[in-house]
Amino acid sequence: MNNTLILSTGGTFNKIYNPKTGNLDIDAKNSAVKSIQKHWLSDYKFDTVINKDSLDFTNLDREELFKYVKNCNYEKIVIIHGTDTMDLSAKYLSEKNIQKCIVFCGAMVPFSINPIEATANLAMALGFIKNAKNGIYISMNGTVDIFNKVIKNREIGKFEEM
Repeated sequence: MNNTLILSTGGTFNKIYNPKTGNLDIDAKNSAVKSIQKHWLSDYKFDTVINKDSLDFTNLDREELFKYVKNCNYEKIVIIHGTDTMDLSAKYLSEKNIQKCIVFCGAMVPFSINPIEATANLAMALGFIKNAKNGIYISMNGTVDIFNKVIKNREIGKFEEM
């Protein structure tokens, strides 16, 4: 059995078009990860917690995320998270001194609109985590590093190393 958990918290990665409202809503069915997984030869455990846009995250949500990560049986966890506050959640978990390897990833464009970025970011996170040491990392746009060394450059619309 694979010892890595993919944990979704929502975010743009999981947004789908709602024809009734015209909004992009978080897909509670997690169709994006399920679609990616059905094409892979590896089997990853998958779960969901919180399931909202990261702009709506509070420290209560981060505490819920911490408790889940702390109490789960996995030592390697890829967290799909919204990009707007991914850094805040990563910092929050780092302050809890969790002795696990956690890699945050997400997408600037919903998988449902264009699957390439979301798939690439998740694949990179999963590839990195296999041999990574315990710590909190961010994997976005071809960059993976300790969480406080990767920033979202809002001017150019992508993540980069500091």
